[in-house]
Amino acid sequence: MQAAYRILPATEADHATIQRIAHQTWPDTFGDILSPEQIAYMLDMMYSQEAIREQVAKGHVFLLILEASPEAAEAVPGARQTRYAPVGYASYQFDYLPDTCKLHKIYLLPSTQGKGFGKALILKVADIARRAGQKILRLDVNYQNRAIGFYEYLGFVKVGRFDTDIGNGYLMEDWQMEMPLTNS
Repeated sequence: MQAAYRILPATEADHATIQRIAHQTWPDTFGDILSPEQIAYMLDMMYSQEAIREQVAKGHVFLLILEASPEAAEAVPGARQTRYAPVGYASYQFDYLPDTCKLHKIYLLPSTQGKGFGKALILKVADIARRAGQKILRLDVNYQNRAIGFYEYLGFVKVGRFDTDIGNGYLMEDWQMEMPLTNS
């Protein structure tokens, strides 16, 4: 059974939440792939408040996914209300290449993985991109990342492999993956 959730556009007030989720997620995601020093370097490079603001200024759109957690409402005896807590995020950019939406980031708290949130975020971005006339959804993923199989399950295919020098002696070693955005 899939957990209840909401997907909402992130605002500048949410940047600290995105930063917090990144810092909680990256050691689990990359701990077996990258050194702790490289993880710290990349988190600072990509997730400082200034870095997030710069990404938004370049056209990156951030979405938050919030998980529902029912709690008793105190105002009405016997009533229940649903509260939502942020558990992940994605960012995308239209026309990264012509007719191509780039999924720059997608991360979920480790405790929420396997609940359908990643699929929901990707399908939401794909729907937004399709409606905006984009024909391809592209992402880059570390060639050792265990999420590759998940992306393939959703319809992404590997279209290339590349290494990017990110400074300080570090490389990002990634697969480029793409999924066609059809109108079906």
